[in-house]
This record gives sequence, C-alpha cells and structure tokens, in this order.
Amino acid sequence: MHRRLFITSPLLLALPAGAHHGWSSFDQNRPIYLEGKVAQVAWRNPHVELTLELPVDGLTMPADLATRSLPAQSAPVDGPALLKAAQLPTRKDRRWEIELAPLSRVQAWGLPEIKAGDALAMLGFTFAGEKGQAILRVEYLFAAGKAYGMRSSPA
Repeated sequence: MHRRLFITSPLLLALPAGAHHGWSSFDQNRPIYLEGKVAQVAWRNPHVELTLELPVDGLTMPADLATRSLPAQSAPVDGPALLKAAQLPTRKDRRWEIELAPLSRVQAWGLPEIKAGDALAMLGFTFAGEKGQAILRVEYLFAAGKAYGMRSSPA
C-alpha cells in the first residue's frame, strides 16, 4: 500500500489572489460616485484593476453629473437613471479598489491606458450596506472629458 503525503508550503498559501467579482455581488440599486487620482493600476485580465486615492478634502457630487452624456452599451443599462440616483459613499476610506471591465472590453471602448497619477471619476456599485472592503465595480468611467461604459461593449 502506497501512501502519498502532500505538503503545503506556507509560502504558497500567502500568494495574493486577484479579486474578481461578478455584477451580482454588488448592490446595483445604489450607484456610488467616486473621483480621485490613480495610485496603482493593473492593466490586465480578468479585468483592469486600480487603486483610487480620493481627495484629502473629501468628495463632492458634481453639479452636472445627472446631465452628463453617456455612451450606448450593448447591455440594457439606464445610464441617465443611474446618474440621477448617484450618491457619495458613506464610508470614509481614502483608498478604493476599483474594478473595470475585462481588458478586451476596455480596449474596445478605446480607453487610453490608465497610469498612476491620472485623474478619474466613476459611477459604480459597492457591496450592500458598504460592508467589507472598499471596492467599486464601475458602470461608467469618466476620463479626460469622455465617458466609457464598462458593463458591456459599445453599442
């Protein structure tokens, strides 16, 4: 009789695992508005991820947010209703982990590669009750005066 012994190295257990959350993980009834500067970016799949540093003096809702022009997406998204319902987060984290779309979709939108230091604004969703980590799944990204849809491909 042969016995096999499997040894798991503590080093292997400590390797970071990339977070990937489907849309159903997020509270899609409460769109959150964030803006700030990119601290770190991972331009890769399964989706583009970045760390956003919010302003030291706090967030304010832009006066023109509800009237911004949005691009058509292939998914049925009521963008104007989301803009009108937008709220600032209640949590006070200065750094948020941001999940964009898969790299191929980001490229289909023609979004230039995001770099550390870039100023961005976005509308998206976090976990119900803002529980857990400060993570935002982006529905619309506002960069360099242009809006990009992240849920689906351009229509």
